[in-house]
Amino acid sequence: MKIKKVFFAHSGGAQGSAGQGSFDLVLSLKKELRNEFEIHYPLIDGPEDPSYQKWKNLLAKEFKNLNEPVILIGHSLGGSVLLKYISEEKPDIYISSLYLVATPQWGKNGWGIEEFELRENFEHELGEIEKVYLYHCKEDSIVPFKHLNFYKKAFPNAIVRVLDGTDHVFSNGLPELVSDIKLNKS
Repeated sequence: MKIKKVFFAHSGGAQGSAGQGSFDLVLSLKKELRNEFEIHYPLIDGPEDPSYQKWKNLLAKEFKNLNEPVILIGHSLGGSVLLKYISEEKPDIYISSLYLVATPQWGKNGWGIEEFELRENFEHELGEIEKVYLYHCKEDSIVPFKHLNFYKKAFPNAIVRVLDGTDHVFSNGLPELVSDIKLNKS
């Protein structure tokens, strides 16, 4: 059986141990997907003070090594930087599916940090991504639920998972994400 490649772009903030950033979510994914998927989870330098340039440098380096179909997962800030990078830089990789978890919107009607803002009609620059999934809790404690509307509009064919609760970091995992990944092994 061929192991599928997963590239996980983490949230902002510390990532080094339990209870920090995306750490617990990644740990849960590694446990649940261990036999069929290899999860790559690189960290940017200084994740407590992220900048788009740091992300861009990391993604340019990491994507050079992705020479087979890859599943992309972006959690929070990681989701928005993945979208910005692949829409602006157009890396030569085949993305079989894209999973965006609690992804913030930047700029107009979102958070006002310009460096993370996506270009208008960014979705037209993403190439052929077969499947897009969006996950967001109704009462997300960090990223307002209304940010999901921006991504629903950009990806009208996306499968949207509206989740109950206030979770943002998914310390206990995200079973819906695991199920969706297992269903889409392409």
